[in-house]
Order: sequence, then structure tokens, then C-alpha cells
Amino acid sequence: MLTQNGVIVIQGDSITDAGRFSDPEQLGCGYSRMVAKYIENFYPDLGIKVFNKGISGNRSKDLVARWKEDTLDLNPMVVTILIGINDTWRAFDSADPTTVEEYAANCELIMKQTKDAGAKLIILEPFAIPTGVVTDAWRADIGPKIDALRKLSLKYADAYIPLDGLFYDLSVKCAPEVWTGDGVHPSFAGHRIIAKELIKVLEA
Repeated sequence: MLTQNGVIVIQGDSITDAGRFSDPEQLGCGYSRMVAKYIENFYPDLGIKVFNKGISGNRSKDLVARWKEDTLDLNPMVVTILIGINDTWRAFDSADPTTVEEYAANCELIMKQTKDAGAKLIILEPFAIPTGVVTDAWRADIGPKIDALRKLSLKYADAYIPLDGLFYDLSVKCAPEVWTGDGVHPSFAGHRIIAKELIKVLEA
């Protein structure tokens, strides 16, 4: 998926954002920076530009609202999307739920627009690991959303990275707190896992 002078747009919420607005390079300190620096170091001759466009607190409907300006107008060759945890979180901290149907409709709209624009599409699965703030009720809410996203990815995505399942597997082998302190936001080790999986897809 890496081509000469191409643009990669990495989209999402706080997991993607990772403090990018206080970073002069606007990459943040998470997996987006790791991916950008890997490409810069190992593919310098390609002249690829990586944009981190994640915004903390965003839900799927927020991506819809800013998709043209923050994604399509950059003429990307590859777009990655990690969105969904706040569609669950707001149901519990703000009594403002997003239904599965609303989440699926929002995701389908931006996925279709991305493919219509000619970009490759990589979907990263949202995850909620049972530690910190994550309860059984959270799992009951996000599970059907993940199922809906998987079905849409069969139709639109060029690659799908099953982060929820991946982090569950890692949490069986090692305590979940190694990968995420609150069940939602990755530790440095967690960001490395996401970056590693994304780089594998980009290099395929």
C-alpha cells in the first residue's frame, strides 16, 4: 500500500490523537507517530506523508461531520479508521448512547466515501478490555458495534485489524494492565502493538 509521494491519513479518537495538538509535528505520542517514523526511517525515498487526524472524544458521527475536510481533501492513498469506543463510552458517562444502527450508518457513510475517492481503507477494530472503567455493560454495548463493523469491512475495507480480539489474547498471556491502564487507552506497549499490526498491513 506504500506508493511514491502518497498520503496516509490516520483517523480516530483519543487513541489516535494521543496528544497531537501539543506536538509540533502533529503526530502525537502514540501509534500514529510510530507508524510515521517507521515509514520515514525505512522508506525515505518514497516521500510519503502521514497525517494524524484523530481528535479526542470523537464518535462516529463526528468523523462524518469532518470527513471531507480532514480526510478526503488530503487526497489520501490510504486511510485508517479506529472509531467506536466513545460511541459506547458516552452511553455511560453522559447518558448519550449511540445505537448499533447509528454507528453502522455513520461508519458505512465514511467507508463508502473513502472508497469512492479511490483510497485504500484499513479498519482498526475498537476495543474495550475488562480492566479500569470497562464493565460487562460496556462489553454488551460495544460487542454488537464490533460485529456491525466487521460486516461492513467485508464490503468496503482492504484490510481489517481485529484489535479487540488481539488485545484479549494478549491479556490472557499477560495482565491487561500492561496494554491499557483504563481498558480503553493503550499504554506505550499497547500503542506498539497497534503500530506493529498497522505496519504489517501497509507493507503487505
